[in-house]
Amino acid sequence: MILTVTPNPAIDLTYRVAALEPGETHRVAPPTARAGGKGLNVARVIGQTGGASFVLTTAGGASGLRLADDLEASGLPSELIPVAAPTRSSVAIVDEGSGVATIFNETGAGLSPAEWTALREAVERLAVPATAIVGSGSLPPGAPESIYADLVEVARRRGIPSIVDASGTALLAAAEAGADVLKPNRRELADTVGSDDPVAGARVLLSAGAGLVLVSLGADGMLAVGASRTWSARLPRPLAGNATGAGDAAVAAIATALGAGTTDPAVLVRRATAWSAAAVVAPLAGELDPAYPEYEARLVTS
Repeated sequence: MILTVTPNPAIDLTYRVAALEPGETHRVAPPTARAGGKGLNVARVIGQTGGASFVLTTAGGASGLRLADDLEASGLPSELIPVAAPTRSSVAIVDEGSGVATIFNETGAGLSPAEWTALREAVERLAVPATAIVGSGSLPPGAPESIYADLVEVARRRGIPSIVDASGTALLAAAEAGADVLKPNRRELADTVGSDDPVAGARVLLSAGAGLVLVSLGADGMLAVGASRTWSARLPRPLAGNATGAGDAAVAAIATALGAGTTDPAVLVRRATAWSAAAVVAPLAGELDPAYPEYEARLVTS
């Protein structure tokens, strides 16, 4: 069972328009609404691919009740930490002509010290049956910078791998704690370490203590950077679609492989790139094109 921890979940609203025209009025059908947040998307992908996952997240206000209802309806095993602040929303507007998605993410509201303590205690308890722990997504304002580092420490004590998908000081803290795999995208990595070179940026995180860094490069695929080697994978041609959940699919691939005992970076980067690509052409974040097993055979690797 892979434990996914999402401190800042959201209700994901996805609108579709024939063509997005800034400054104009658009008439749209009601949006697709579902419980979202990066860790929830990771768990959905793990479930679709036949794995077992458990969602640990927070929920507050009327929107938190909506999130809880959707998780129950989806059949995802979960535990929700009650919080006072309402669960935030995330809005995706998909231009069906170009396939490009424009995203508006609310920052969310801060949690109290007691609520953070409850989340940490739940991680300790739920890590007991887990085969890997994933910490992913943004943090609400005022969050402890060590929250993902604490997760890494729990995983280390349990003797299981940890994967963190974050940015900024939370990403650096996870590296210093010795996370097995970090999975930022190119922009998150540059913003965190101050280098536009993904290899150089990844090596900063490796020097801090991370075991392996996988960097999402968008249409250019993915790069895995280890202590002495790099590996890359990409499709021969970029895919058109909604890339909102592509990084989460990559994390699901990494967690599934590590949880099964696979640690070869060449395998990890191929699987992560293939699942990420399959997510781009799926209609919603947290889903893969059913033909996802075929994507890996089409990759260009080095």
